[in-house]
Amino acid sequence: MHTTNIHEAKSQLSRLIEMAIAGEEVIISKAGKPVVKLIPYPDQTSPRPLGIWRGKVKIAEDFDELPPDLASAFQGEAP
Repeated sequence: MHTTNIHEAKSQLSRLIEMAIAGEEVIISKAGKPVVKLIPYPDQTSPRPLGIWRGKVKIAEDFDELPPDLASAFQGEAP
């Protein structure tokens, strides 16, 4: 376990992150009291399942068509 104060943590953040990634517990303290434990962010354990929204979402037939007034607004034309 590695304990450091906030000032050192600010100046040595990259090194502390590498230590945490390597599996070492890094504790950051303030006024001698531990306040934060630096740990690596876990990788996603499994991919998201495909087709989870199948049958739950309906897309209108005219989804890709803009109404004429909106299309002209995007093109900078006056209505």
